[in-house]
Amino acid sequence: MINKDLFDAFLETTLKEDLGDGDHSSLACIPAEATGKAQLLIKDEGIIAGLDITSLIFERIDPGLSIEFYLRDGDRIKPGDTGFIVSGIIQSILKSERIVLNVLQRMSGIATQTDRYAGKIRDLHTKVLDTRKTTPGIRILDKEAVRIGGGENHRMGLYDMIMLKDNHIDFAGGITKAIRKTNEYLDRTGKKLRIEVEARGLEDVREIMQAGHIHRIMLDNFSIADTRKAVELIEGRYETESSGKITLENLREYAACGVDYISVGALTHQIKSLDLSLKASY
Repeated sequence: MINKDLFDAFLETTLKEDLGDGDHSSLACIPAEATGKAQLLIKDEGIIAGLDITSLIFERIDPGLSIEFYLRDGDRIKPGDTGFIVSGIIQSILKSERIVLNVLQRMSGIATQTDRYAGKIRDLHTKVLDTRKTTPGIRILDKEAVRIGGGENHRMGLYDMIMLKDNHIDFAGGITKAIRKTNEYLDRTGKKLRIEVEARGLEDVREIMQAGHIHRIMLDNFSIADTRKAVELIEGRYETESSGKITLENLREYAACGVDYISVGALTHQIKSLDLSLKASY
């Protein structure tokens, strides 16, 4: 379920950014009482995402708008499909148009990208994860799109999981010290957070395992051969996650090594938005 507080903050900022003191183009030539319809036209193949969000946007701008959906989030789409028809006050529809399309086009692009990755390993144990490489201010939408596309969400931010990466480890004085200090912090604060630790080589994996008291080991920029060795070394004692230098082409090879997760920044930062349009319907 999408975080309501974060979504409300996003929508408030978005409306201020786009509407300012009014949609003067519509106010200038469309009577306030005029009603009509518009339909979402699909122009690309892929996975549709953001329809539930669209409903919330229309409702916020004008609760009197009525939407008839012909698709659901996660459906496969092709050119010529109709996503929905919205009807009501025309000025309200036009106020909503660009905000709705921006959300739908980006989220559908991310869902489509995620589907490509997840589909490559759907028959294997490994799950595809997103990262924090998202557009500032709309992470909740990016991550929801990943989920709709068949991926899984990693941590939302810095607050809901501890990840000890290379800089944390170096600044803390090494892997063992970083893990010890982290567990002391959790004991002291009473926080119940999972701990993931980045390994930069097989020796790091051995040190992490010797230190213990963690939940997941990230194999960062490991070769396929070393990933296989690391999985054998860990023997299921901790969750495993591969990250770095992983593409659509080599994804399956990494998954075949037996890792539990593969995190892919490209799910959200190297995407092509789908082509959609909202057109007057008669």
